[in-house]
Amino acid sequence: MLSPDKIASRDANEWGSDTGPDASGDLEKLIAMARRQWRVVAVSVAATVVVAFGYILTAVPLYTANTSVLIDRSKSSIVDQLSAMGGVDADEASILSQVELLRSDTIAGAVVTKLKLADDPSFMASGGSPVSSATGLISSLFNFTGWFAPNVETAEDIERKKNAAISRLLSGLEVSRVGRTFVLEISFTSPSAGQSARIARAIADAYLVDKLESKYDATRRASIWLQERIDELKQKAVESDLAVQKFRAENGLVTADGRLISDQQLTELNSALIVAQADVAKAQARYDRIKSIIDSGRTDAIVTDVLDSSISNDLRKKYLEASKLEAEISNRLGPNHVQAVRLRSEMSEFQRLMFEELGRISESYQSEVTVAQSRLKSLQENVASAQGASAVAGESQVQLRELERTAESYRSLYQTFLQRFQEATQQQSFPVTEARVISAATVPGGPSHPRKPFILALGLLLGIGIGGAIGAFREFRDRFFRTGDQVRDVLGVEFLGSAPLVAESDAPVTKGGDHPRNIRRASAITSYVLDHPLSMFAETLRSTKIAVDLGSKVGGAKVIGMISTLPGEGKSTVAINFAELLAMQGAKTLLIDADLRNPGATRAIGRHAEAGLLEALIDNRPIRDLLLLDPKTKLAFLPAVVTRRVPHSSELLASQAMNAIIETAKDNFDYIILDLPPLAPVVDARAVATRVDSFVYVIEWGKTSRKAVGAALFADQEIVRKCAGVVLNKVDEEKMKLYRTYGSSEYYYSRYSSYYHED
Repeated sequence: MLSPDKIASRDANEWGSDTGPDASGDLEKLIAMARRQWRVVAVSVAATVVVAFGYILTAVPLYTANTSVLIDRSKSSIVDQLSAMGGVDADEASILSQVELLRSDTIAGAVVTKLKLADDPSFMASGGSPVSSATGLISSLFNFTGWFAPNVETAEDIERKKNAAISRLLSGLEVSRVGRTFVLEISFTSPSAGQSARIARAIADAYLVDKLESKYDATRRASIWLQERIDELKQKAVESDLAVQKFRAENGLVTADGRLISDQQLTELNSALIVAQADVAKAQARYDRIKSIIDSGRTDAIVTDVLDSSISNDLRKKYLEASKLEAEISNRLGPNHVQAVRLRSEMSEFQRLMFEELGRISESYQSEVTVAQSRLKSLQENVASAQGASAVAGESQVQLRELERTAESYRSLYQTFLQRFQEATQQQSFPVTEARVISAATVPGGPSHPRKPFILALGLLLGIGIGGAIGAFREFRDRFFRTGDQVRDVLGVEFLGSAPLVAESDAPVTKGGDHPRNIRRASAITSYVLDHPLSMFAETLRSTKIAVDLGSKVGGAKVIGMISTLPGEGKSTVAINFAELLAMQGAKTLLIDADLRNPGATRAIGRHAEAGLLEALIDNRPIRDLLLLDPKTKLAFLPAVVTRRVPHSSELLASQAMNAIIETAKDNFDYIILDLPPLAPVVDARAVATRVDSFVYVIEWGKTSRKAVGAALFADQEIVRKCAGVVLNKVDEEKMKLYRTYGSSEYYYSRYSSYYHED
């Protein structure tokens, strides 16, 4: 069972309408919503269609003439070349700019001047509705000042008329781009077909003329600007060339064959330095070689200059001959022979002489080394000096190259601007526009406005949309109980049935006689169950009896409380008919009007009573002296005769006297029906809840809010626990058909409705 918090939280979601979040996708419920709200949609559609028809009948027919202009994007203009200057052409922006140009006051003013539209009454009056035209005519008739004023137009009047004509022309002009092409479509709409075509052609012509004039003006301005730039660049080029030459002379940057002389000298000195270094290394190597031979005393070492020396060769030859002879004598005569000794002495002398010769050669090698080293040192000094000069020249060359680049830039710009000046001069004498008309405007064969089928369709769709929105809002605001499934889902209690809405004239009033202790009915509806025992109302009350019998766990007499949320829901009527049904079935039934503030049951069947429940509670009068009886069904009724307001009604119902009355009634009756006050305004029903065995909750169909019902019911868990079920009262059977869903008991009403028909 749902708690009060959950019931309250459902108001915004589930109680808001029959179509909750989960049911929004239910096709059946959507169709049911459409069936319920179709009258609203139909009225809305009818209203919008009538408005659409009225608009069609009163609207002034308008004619639209079209002409097409092609924009040629070839880059032949010197102005375009100057404006590009290495940039990227933005075709999209360019086309949009042309569209805005066609909509500009400049083009419109040219057309107004050419066609004299400011002085054309038909044009100046075009576009006005019949109401505005009539208003203007009446105001002109009653303009007494204008009758006597002199008809002289000032410059301000002429300008004002021209501006008004321009505004009217722009209001009927439409310019659009055809797809992604370079074609612009110009449309003009007015009440006159011929005038629309004439103005459309004039707009295209004015656009082409404006393009030519703007091209000529732009070319002329470009020529003047180029001439000024050429003179300036010429002077700059001359000044930059003079600056280069002056800088060369001041810094000694003399060139030969495109290279600085200092750089050439440095190259030559570097080459000579490399050769000198090689000569020093070679001379030093020769000297070191012969020095090592002298120091080691080797006589067999080979030196190139020794081989080339005749003296060294003779000494060596004599040395070898003496050595050979000494060896032979030493072998034959012994090493101590005089000849051997003498020969060895000669050999020593020859060796000394050879080394002296080597010494002289060594001194010559040393002289060559010294000379080579001196030359190398001189070259190194020259190279260092040349490098310093080259470094200085290199630093100066950086500035020189910057001056040369500046001079070259000025020369290049001068040549470029001179060439473009010649082109601009040629184009100034023969300007060419890049736009042309590819489709001339013709007189339209029929009006373009109003579009009757479109307006009717729009009115129909608008009506459906408005009606659907109103219907959806009505469905969203439908926060009432309509079906038994809603009762079970929202309240969590059993649905006992529906009591249809009954008109007062459906049955005659059956009076109980003139006896003062008999029940006297003020309305036929209080005996409806007696007059229509086979009706759906009677079947609902039988279902209520079964629910009470099965739900009550106590034996003996059963105390049943009839409750509702608000006054006027038909609770008392249901209570009376329920008591009549029980009595008609043979059960001893007592109906007590326990509503001490608004006794509805007493007004319905006991208006003539002089005493009742209040006297039994306050004066302790026995109830047998206060009861009213129905002679036909033997129903006993204890009225509530309220002659003054009872502020402590809840205390009376919760008193021991009330308990004694109920206990006394249990000894004599099978069913005791308490017609209790509504739950929302007073607490009387809660005060007597402990003495009631079962409650029957009566809810008015389509009138009582779900939130109010949930808040009232779940305010007392005792009532919730003893609630046998809910009866939906005053059900409109015709509207109920629109709330039946597949599978529900209401869906099959047509199948078993024959059971509720009487002969």
